[in-house]
Amino acid sequence: MSFNIALSGINASQKDLDTTANNISNVKTTGFKQSRAEFADVYATSIFNAGNTKVGDGVLTSQVAQQFSQGTLDFTDNSLDMAISGNGFFATTDDLGSRDMTYTRSGAFKLNDDKFIVDNQGNYLQGYQVDRNSGATTSTSLATTQPIRIPDVAGAPQSTNNVFTAFNVDARVATIDGTATPFDPNDPSSYHSSTSATVYDSLGESHVLSTYYVKRAPNSWDIYATFDGQQIDLGTTPGGTPSTAPSTDNYDGLNVSFLGNGEPDLAAGEQTFSPGTLDLSGSGPSGPYLDNGATAQTIQFNFQDQTGTTTPTQFASDYEVTSLDQDGTTVGRLTNVDIGKDGLIAATYSNGDVQYLGQVALVRFANEQGLTQIGGTKWRQSLDSGEALAGEANSGTFGSIEASALENSNVNLTKELVDLISAQRNFQANSRSLEVNNTLNQTILQIR
Repeated sequence: MSFNIALSGINASQKDLDTTANNISNVKTTGFKQSRAEFADVYATSIFNAGNTKVGDGVLTSQVAQQFSQGTLDFTDNSLDMAISGNGFFATTDDLGSRDMTYTRSGAFKLNDDKFIVDNQGNYLQGYQVDRNSGATTSTSLATTQPIRIPDVAGAPQSTNNVFTAFNVDARVATIDGTATPFDPNDPSSYHSSTSATVYDSLGESHVLSTYYVKRAPNSWDIYATFDGQQIDLGTTPGGTPSTAPSTDNYDGLNVSFLGNGEPDLAAGEQTFSPGTLDLSGSGPSGPYLDNGATAQTIQFNFQDQTGTTTPTQFASDYEVTSLDQDGTTVGRLTNVDIGKDGLIAATYSNGDVQYLGQVALVRFANEQGLTQIGGTKWRQSLDSGEALAGEANSGTFGSIEASALENSNVNLTKELVDLISAQRNFQANSRSLEVNNTLNQTILQIR
């Protein structure tokens, strides 16, 4: 029996050595969680044995328990690297349509050739669907998660339908007689100030829309426009007032008037001047306004910002554009990816568009040590771990997500080296016990 006891001690020491060696070998493995060999004594008896004289039957390995303590964070230059600070696991699948989830703390993610976020083994990171404009999450159920994709273009271009502007014109400047000096965009003496905005056609090609401001009388201004350097009518909508004088090429503008306090002169109930319109379906002095095959369009020129809170003024100060914006976009190329502490992914594109593409899903378990280890710093759900519980990062019991960071292994190398020495001593002691038992047996067998 003493042979078996010594042998069980050798086996236990070997298991301890194996566990410690595995921890040491993974000291630089991202997201790795160290294990600890846990032992129990073996004691077998029956009701007919004298229990007070029973020695015991050795030792066995009761469990190799994983330790899910937090590892230190290592910050990187990759915006797709993610680390969880606190509780939770990333959820991944090995196929786009698969619901067979594996869970990991290793956040070394990248884009594959289809622009999906994947890990080093090509598994797809799962996330919640969100509203592209607001980022609001539609569901936090694990059953509704999808692989997260980051397209490198921001959809189809959108033609400009509205231009929004607010400005201050200088009340101190002298008037210009439209008969003696008709407006000419090539003659700076025929206008007081000008500004330009970039607008887009249906193909996403950019064009320059310029507007010019001419004081015709006290508190009265004519506004003219050019499109890519060609003069164009700035037509009036209902309620609008045509310019007091045409341009050199007979193109019309519109007229706006101000009160003595510098505010717009408006009819009762109006908030700002009536908008102007620019019809791009025709031709200017040098040919068609849109000669690239783009769909004909009409742009409305609005005298306010997009919120309607800022309008034109005429004060005794220099000309100033206080707001200038438009609602068209060209094709956007991906320029930046930001991931918040809540896992919300925002992509910025070269056309200024910002889209929310998804929210990284986090999963936790009632018993993390019950997870089944499958290698590649991944685990699967088991009966011992309990059901996977999904949620949002940085809320409740879930940890926050640190972008451009990786969680290092939680192995304490100094402690592991000490444990290695201890396991080696235990192995040697049990080997010595086996050797002594062998010597005793040899002595007994040699008795004559």
